[in-house]
Amino acid sequence: MGKRSLVKLSRKTNPRIINLILTLKSASVEYDAPIWAAIAKKLENPSRNYADVNLSQINRHAKENDVLLVPGKVLGAGDISFPVTVAALNFSVGAFEKITVAGGTCIRVEDILDENPTGSGIRIFQ
Repeated sequence: MGKRSLVKLSRKTNPRIINLILTLKSASVEYDAPIWAAIAKKLENPSRNYADVNLSQINRHAKENDVLLVPGKVLGAGDISFPVTVAALNFSVGAFEKITVAGGTCIRVEDILDENPTGSGIRIFQ
């Protein structure tokens, strides 16, 4: 790991994010999956630059049964009319309820890494 990456990690105060970044980088090398390196790079940035995605955006741009990865928080503004699998750092209470009512699933980024280590079929959504 380069010096610049170590400096960025030393600024992080949330141990979950630090461990996630390190896990994503090692998974990227181990499984030859560049998607995990791209997500780790996005999470190295300040948290004010993380993605905030509303359900209305997911409803407009995603298709039924898509697997989406949001490097940030999913917010509950809008509705979703079909089931999708969404992996994110955080979910608002409203977003979690609306996704599950539509038949979709909400999972953490750590869990999708365990389920699909190669990252195939996952769309980064921001």
